[in-house]
Amino acid sequence: MLDIIFWIGLVLCIMRAVDIKKGGGDADTNRKALNGLVALNMASIGTASLGLAMVAVSLIL
Repeated sequence: MLDIIFWIGLVLCIMRAVDIKKGGGDADTNRKALNGLVALNMASIGTASLGLAMVAVSLIL
């Protein structure tokens, strides 16, 4: 389940980055959009690390 959430977050991150690149707005608008994108990317990586931690704990137990 967590791998599905990870891939959805990764695809959303890529799609938003392409939209920002094609938008061609000014620097402040792009910076704000990229800050939101970083948050989405970190959430995606966080779910992946949570899944990895679950696997490690299950192997230990």
